[in-house]
Amino acid sequence: MNKPKEDRSSWAIGGTTMIGLGVGLIYLKTSVLIFIASILIGIGAGLVITAVISSKKEG
Repeated sequence: MNKPKEDRSSWAIGGTTMIGLGVGLIYLKTSVLIFIASILIGIGAGLVITAVISSKKEG
């Protein structure tokens, strides 16, 4: 009954996007551009983390 391990590296994208959304909501009254930038930074950080995690698993 060995279950194959699920790949949870894609959770990094969603998690960092949520962090970016939370940070962006703090600065929403200051500037809408900071809000959008923080979401994009969160997505980008998640993509980088996912790439690092998946390369460690392959190698």
